[in-house]
Amino acid sequence: SGCYYYPLHKKVIYEHFKRMNEDSLMHAPEFVIKPRSHTVWEKQCVRLHCTVSGWPDPRVVWYKNNVALDPLANPGKYKIESRYSVHSLEINKCDFDDTAQYRVSAMNSQGELSAFASVVVKRFKGEMDDDFVVTSFCIVGPVSEYGITFQTHIVDKFGVSFGREGETMSLGCTVIIYPALHRYQPEVEWYRDDVLLSPSKWTHMHWSGDRATLTLTHLNKEDEGLYTLRVTTKSGYETYSAYVFVRDADAEVEGAPAAPLDVRCLDANKDYIIVAWKQPAVDGGNSILGYFVDRCEVGTTHWIQCNDTPVKFARFPVTGLVEGRSYIFRVRAVNKSGISRPSRVSEPVAAMDPADRARMRGTSAPWTGQIIVTEEEPAEGIVPSKPCDLQVTEATKNYVVLSWKPPGEKGLEGVMYYVEKCVSGTDSWQRVNTEIPVKSPRFALFDLAEGKAYRFRVRCCNSAGVGEPSDPTEATTVGDKLDIPSAPGKVIPTRNTDTSVVVSWEASCNAKELVGYYIEGSIVGSNVWEPCNNKPVNVTRFICHGLITGEKYVFRVRAVNAAGISQFSQESEAVEVKAAIGKGPGLLAQTSQTLTPGRLKTSGAREVMGPGPLSWQKTCTQSLSSPAPPYGITILECVRDSMVLAWKQPTFIGGADITGYFVDYREVIDGVPGKWHEANIKAVSERAYRVSDLKENKKYQFQVRAANMAGVGIPSLPSNTFLCEEWTIAVPGPPHDLQIREARNDSLVLLWKPPVYQGRDPVNGFYVDIKEADAPEEAWRGVNTKALEKTYTKIKDLKEGEKYVFRVRAQNKAGVGKVSDVTEPVPALTKPGTKEIVVDVDDDGVISLNFECGNMTPDSKFVWSKNYEDITDTSRLTTETKGTKSKVVFNRPGEEDIGVYSCLVTHTDGASSSYTLSEEELKRLLEISHDHKFPIIPLKSDLAVELLEKGRVRFWLQAEKMSNNGKVDYVFNDNVVSQGEKYKMNFDKNTGVIEMTMESLTPADEGTYTFQLQDGKATNQSSLVLIGDVFKQLQKESEFQRKEYFRKQGPHFIEYLSWEVTPECCVVLKCKVGNMKKETSALWHKDRHQIKVDEHLGFAEGVLKLEIAQISKKDAGVYEVILKDDRGQDTSTLNLTDQGFKDLMNEVFSVIANSSTPLKITSTDEGIRLYTFVSYYNDLLQVTWHYKDSAIAFSDRIKSGVVGEQLWLQITEPTEKDMGKYAIEFYDGKGGLRRTVDLSGQGECLNRARVAGGLPDVVTIQEGKALNLTCNISGNPVPEVTWLKNDREITSDEHCILKFESGKFASFTITGVNTSDSGKYSILVKNKYGTESGDFTVSVFIPEEAGGKKK
Repeated sequence: SGCYYYPLHKKVIYEHFKRMNEDSLMHAPEFVIKPRSHTVWEKQCVRLHCTVSGWPDPRVVWYKNNVALDPLANPGKYKIESRYSVHSLEINKCDFDDTAQYRVSAMNSQGELSAFASVVVKRFKGEMDDDFVVTSFCIVGPVSEYGITFQTHIVDKFGVSFGREGETMSLGCTVIIYPALHRYQPEVEWYRDDVLLSPSKWTHMHWSGDRATLTLTHLNKEDEGLYTLRVTTKSGYETYSAYVFVRDADAEVEGAPAAPLDVRCLDANKDYIIVAWKQPAVDGGNSILGYFVDRCEVGTTHWIQCNDTPVKFARFPVTGLVEGRSYIFRVRAVNKSGISRPSRVSEPVAAMDPADRARMRGTSAPWTGQIIVTEEEPAEGIVPSKPCDLQVTEATKNYVVLSWKPPGEKGLEGVMYYVEKCVSGTDSWQRVNTEIPVKSPRFALFDLAEGKAYRFRVRCCNSAGVGEPSDPTEATTVGDKLDIPSAPGKVIPTRNTDTSVVVSWEASCNAKELVGYYIEGSIVGSNVWEPCNNKPVNVTRFICHGLITGEKYVFRVRAVNAAGISQFSQESEAVEVKAAIGKGPGLLAQTSQTLTPGRLKTSGAREVMGPGPLSWQKTCTQSLSSPAPPYGITILECVRDSMVLAWKQPTFIGGADITGYFVDYREVIDGVPGKWHEANIKAVSERAYRVSDLKENKKYQFQVRAANMAGVGIPSLPSNTFLCEEWTIAVPGPPHDLQIREARNDSLVLLWKPPVYQGRDPVNGFYVDIKEADAPEEAWRGVNTKALEKTYTKIKDLKEGEKYVFRVRAQNKAGVGKVSDVTEPVPALTKPGTKEIVVDVDDDGVISLNFECGNMTPDSKFVWSKNYEDITDTSRLTTETKGTKSKVVFNRPGEEDIGVYSCLVTHTDGASSSYTLSEEELKRLLEISHDHKFPIIPLKSDLAVELLEKGRVRFWLQAEKMSNNGKVDYVFNDNVVSQGEKYKMNFDKNTGVIEMTMESLTPADEGTYTFQLQDGKATNQSSLVLIGDVFKQLQKESEFQRKEYFRKQGPHFIEYLSWEVTPECCVVLKCKVGNMKKETSALWHKDRHQIKVDEHLGFAEGVLKLEIAQISKKDAGVYEVILKDDRGQDTSTLNLTDQGFKDLMNEVFSVIANSSTPLKITSTDEGIRLYTFVSYYNDLLQVTWHYKDSAIAFSDRIKSGVVGEQLWLQITEPTEKDMGKYAIEFYDGKGGLRRTVDLSGQGECLNRARVAGGLPDVVTIQEGKALNLTCNISGNPVPEVTWLKNDREITSDEHCILKFESGKFASFTITGVNTSDSGKYSILVKNKYGTESGDFTVSVFIPEEAGGKKK
C-alpha cells in the first residue's frame, strides 16, 4: 500500500508548496462586493461596506469627492473598520454636506482598484434653517438669491459613452442644489470640446428641476468629443465631463468608405463658395479615390452633384450659384468599392459678397428671391481703372483661386471683371470667362494643365467699356501646394484603467495646416485594426476607451490635413489593458496633454525686467556683441531617458535680439564631471528644451549659451547636478518662464508658462505667491485663494516704490505642485513717460487701439498680443506702426475679438500696456462705429404684429422722431405694397407710429414684412419674418379670434365644462355661460343620451351644474352641454372615460384620504385593532396596510376590512414581534397619503393582562392534604384577578384562601381538601388592553377506597 500512496503523497506536497509560492499567490485587488449607493434622510446614519480580495492584503482608503477621509480629523463623524477583508465606512448623523460621491481604493504591490458609491442626503419638506425667510418659498416668479449661499452636487453622472451614426443618445446627471428653493432655476450649460452648445435640431437640452439631460437626436461623427455639464449659481459653479465616441454607420455598399465630416463653407461670394471638410478615419479597406460635393438650395430637397470627377483635396470651390440664394452642402467619399453615405449637411450660406452681407439691414426668407443691395448713385460713362493687389490665394491640381482689390475710384457704375491667363514664358493671353464677367473680386479657375506654370491678370469692365489689365501675377505651377503631412513619430501607450489606455506620440514634422490625428488600435496577433477616434484630435495625447480588459494592444497614428492622410506611424509596443497602479478609473482626463520632445510651443523671446548678474552689466557696451550667458537653470520634467530644462534670459542681450539657445550636458560620476556634449545642433528659440538619450539613474550637469546675429555667447555656469529618474509624483511640476509686464505704482502683470510635467492628472489651475524682496521666507503669501485658469494675472494693491518677488505653483486633482523659480525683484513704480493704450473710433467707424512710446531705441519694435499670446489670426487685426506710435485696427469687430490686448516695446526698460476689450465695451464701440458710418432713424420699437378685434392683423412700429419729409415703403417679400382693399396703411408723424392692417391672413400672406423708413440721408428699416410655425400659429390665432367673435354673438360658454369634487365627495360638473336669454335652452347629454334639461337658468350667476353623488364606474362617459336659441348654438364636452375618469377618481380618492382620521388603536377580546374613519367610502378606493414600511401579508391572525366608514386592521394574539410602526396608505394617483401609528412595547402588546404560568393542567391529591398553587400575573395597568370554580366565581374564605400580592403573584390555597373540592378551576385576569385566563382541574381521592377511587 505504501507504493500506491507514495506518488499521491508526493503530489500533495508539491501542490502545497506550489500554493505557498509567493509569486503564484500574488494578485491585484478585486472587489468581491462593491459598496452600493444610498439615499437617506438628514440626521440618519449610513454605512458603506465592501469586500476586497488580493494578496498581499490590500491597503484600503476611503475618499469623499476624491479627498481622503481622516476619522481623527472629524471625531465622531466617520468610523472606518476593516475586518477579515470586509471594509466599512460609517457616517454618523448625516447632513446635507455629506451628499457626495465616495470612492474606496484598494492597493497592493500588484495594482490598484477603486469602486464608487453615491450618498444623497435629503431634508424633510418644510425643515429649513432659521436663517432663511419662509416667505421666499411662496412668492410667484423668480426667487431672490440675496443672502443665500448655494451648494451644488452633481451625482448619477453619465460615463464614457459609445454610439453609432444615426442613433439617438442622451447624457444626463442629477443635480442637487442646497437649499432647495421653490422655482429657483440655476444656469445649466453643455459644452462639447469646450465649445458652448445651443439648442438645435441636433441637440436638445432639458432641465427637469433636478436632472439635466442633453439629447443628441441624430448622432454624427461631428458629435464626438468631450462633453461637459456646467451648473452655475450665484455662489459658483460645478462641472462634470466625459467623452462620447461615435462609430461609423454600416456602409450602404460593402467596402465603401465612411462618411466625411465637419463640412464647412470657408469663403462665400457672388460667384463661388469654397467648401471644406475632414477626411474619415475608415476607408473601407481600399484607398479613398476622392470626394463628391453636393449642393441643395435652401427651401428645396433637390441635391445636385457639383463635381464630375472626385477631388482628393479636402477643399473645393462650388460655382454656378445664383446670387443671393442660400445653399447647404454635403460631401461623399468614394473608393473602388462604392460611395459612402453623405456627411451631415453644412450650415446654410448665401451666395453674396461679405461686404454685401454686412450691409444687409434685414434679410428676407432665404428662398423668396434675390437680395439686392443698392449703393450710392453710380457715375455714368466712366471706364474703370485696373484692379490692384492681384494674388494667387490658393492653388491645387484641380483649381486655382485668385483675389484682388477693386479699383480705387468710388461711385463707378456696376464694375465687373474679366480674368485672363497665359502659359508662363509666352505672352499669349487668353480670357477665361469669355461669356459672363464675374461680379466678385475673387475667382476660381478650373481645367488647368497639371504641372504647367501660368500667369494671371484681371481687367475691370462696365457699360462704358473694358479697362486696362492689372499687373500679372508671378508664375504659378498647377499642383497641390499643400503637402500631405509626414507620419507621426514614436507612439507610446500607457496603462490607464481596466478599459482604456493613454496613447502619446511625437507630432508630424513640419506639417502645414494640420487638422489633427487619427489613432487605431489592434489586439496583438489579430491583425485587425479598429479606429479609436472618428473625429481628428489636434493634440499629441489621447485616451483610447472601450478596450477589452486583460488583452494586449498595439497602436498606430496618422496625421490629417486638407491634402490628405499621412502614412501610419510605426506600431507602438504592446501594452496590457489594465488599471495602472495608483490610478482609479478615469483619473486621466481626455483633454490632458504633455509636451513631447522638440514640440514646446514657441512664442518668441521675451524680455525680463529687473537686474541680472552685476558683473555682466558692468562689461556691457553699446556696440553689437554676443549675449551674456543665461542663468537659473532648473528642471521642469524628468523621465527615464530625458529631462526638460528651463533657464532665464540673459540680462544683456548684446544689442540685438536673441535668435536661439544651445544646450550642453555632461555626466557626473561619483562627483567627477565628464566631457561636455551638445544636446541640440539647431538653436531653440524657447527658453526650455528637452535633452533626450540620457541614462536612467545617472547624474548630469547642464550649461546653456545664447546666440544673436553677432554670434554665440559664452556658456552659463554649470547647473546643479540632477539625477535622471522618472518623476512619479501625482502633483504637477513647477511653472516656468515668469515675466513681469506693465509695472505701475500699485499694480503689475505677471505671466508664466504651465509646467511641462503635469502629474497624474491635467493641470487645472495656478496659485501666485508674493513677498517683499527683502522680506524673510516666512513672508510669502498668496495672491489668489481660488485657482487661476489662465497663465497670467494682474496683481493689484501694491505699495508704491516697494520691490517685490513672485513665484507660481500649479495644481491638479492630486494637489498643489512644486513652486517655480522666484522672479528677479521688481519695483512697483510707474516709470516716467509711461503711457497707456488708447481706444479710438474715427469718422469712418474704424475701431483701433493706439500705443505710443517715447523712449524707443533704433532696434525697438512694437509687439502686440491678445490674452498675452502671439496674435496668429492676422485676418481680424491690422497692425500699423509709424515712428513712436503703433496701432491695431479691428477689421471685422465681433465677439471673437473679446480679450486682453497688450503691447510690449522691445529694447526698452519694459514699456508695455494693456487694454481689456470686454463684451460690454465691444458693444459700446460697435454702436459708436455704426453711428459714425450710418446715420439712422432711431426706433422706439421694432416692427411687431398684434391681433385686433375680429381677428384683424396689425403690423406696426414707432420711430423716435421723423420730419414732415419722412416717407415709408411697405414691403412684402421684396415687393412694395400699397393702400387698397387688402392693406390699410397709416403714418402718424406726430407720434412716429407707422401701421398696416389686414382683415385676415391666407397662406399667400406667409413671408417677410418690412417697413423701410427714409428721412433725408438717415434711413432705417425693420423686418418681421412670418414663416413656418410662426406664421401658422398667427394665422390659426387670427382665425380663432374671428370665429370667437361670431360665436359670442349668440349664447356661448365663458368657461367650458369642468369638474370639481366637494368635501362631501360629491362630483359636480359645471360650466359658465354668457349672452343668454329666456328662450335659450341648455341640454345635458351623457354618451349622446339626454339626461337633464335646465329650463330655469340662473342668469345672475350664469353657471350650469350637474351633481353626481356616490360616483362609481357606471358614471364614466362623455358629458356634453348644448346651448341653443334662435341666434345659434354652442357646445361644451367633457370626456370622463379612461384617463379622464382616472383623474377624477384620483381626486375623489384624495378627498377621501384627506378626510381620514388619525390612525387609532383599540383592544378587543381577540387582540388589537387599528382603525381610521373616512367621511365617505368608495368601493374603488385602494388602500394598503404597511408594517415597518413593508406591505402586510394578511393571514388568519392579521386581517383587514371595512365597516361603514371605518377601515380597520385586526391583530389576533399580538406578541412582541408585532411591535413597530404601522401605516395605512391611500392611493390617489399622485403621492398618496399615509396615516401612521407606532405600536410600541409601552402599551398594546406588552401591557395586556397575562397569566405568565405556574398552573398545572390537572392536580390529583389525597383527601385531607393541603393544596397550594401559585402563578405569575403581568400587565399595565395591574390586572383585576377573578377565580372561578365550574365557571362560577368564588371568593376567599377560611377553607379556600385566594391571594394577589405585589400585583404580580396570585396564589390558590386549600388547607385540607375534601371530595367536594374536586372540579374545574379558572383564574381570569383583565385590564383595559385585554383579558386572559388559566385553567386547571382538581381531583381528590380517598385512600381507603378500593383502587384509590377518585372524587
